[in-house]
Amino acid sequence: MATILIIDDDPDMILAARLCMESAGHEVIEAADGSEGLEKIKEQRPDLIILDVMMDSTTEGFQFAIKLRSPDPTSPYAQYADIPIIMLTAIHSTTSLRFGPDEDYLPVDAFVEKPFDPDQLIAQVDELLNR
Repeated sequence: MATILIIDDDPDMILAARLCMESAGHEVIEAADGSEGLEKIKEQRPDLIILDVMMDSTTEGFQFAIKLRSPDPTSPYAQYADIPIIMLTAIHSTTSLRFGPDEDYLPVDAFVEKPFDPDQLIAQVDELLNR
């Protein structure tokens, strides 16, 4: 069992991801935005983060990932930089933008398209937890 932090401003998406993760035996904590997510990381140090791209701003998820994965050793989040991040996004289906994980520009471990397939999300979580 792992502790999964879900960061999303859509309560329905949080519920769907929560049910999916709990059905796989994981404990879930939630945050409604990036700021709350950073607080929860310090409080509970999750094993994995499921992160929405667009929350208060269209790039909040990106900004969160960059802040968490900052290479600055004095960053207040340096000790959490190794927590795997799965980014949930509908950007690929709603815009012509295309992107993927990138160590410098988009430091996440995987992308899962919204609406997500529960089996695919569970498989991606298991893969990252077992690395």
